[in-house]
Amino acid sequence: QVQLVESGGGLVQPGGSLRLSCVASGFTFSSYAMRWYRQAPGKERELVAGITSADGSADYVDSVKDRFTISRDNAKKTVALQMNSLKPEDTAVYYCNAHRSSFRDHWGRGTQVTVSS
Repeated sequence: QVQLVESGGGLVQPGGSLRLSCVASGFTFSSYAMRWYRQAPGKERELVAGITSADGSADYVDSVKDRFTISRDNAKKTVALQMNSLKPEDTAVYYCNAHRSSFRDHWGRGTQVTVSS
């Protein structure tokens, strides 16, 4: 059974940091690109960061560049998102996603991140 389980969300003050983690099971993790999406209330789901399966290269939406870092550990089947210098506009539910061409995407249930003073 395919599972992606996120953790690490919570309430943090502006300027603070959080580290999200996603543990995968039930599929060949190393063959999938891993991504973090987020969805704020009343907004569409947005791709925040991704990391490839092949060489581990990463890409980010402009609004989080230089603040967020995505990483993966294929041996542990985990992907993480280190979020620094958090802003109120980063408030959203964050979702872990596994993507592989010609295969169905896998999604986690999400973890809430709230940035507020």
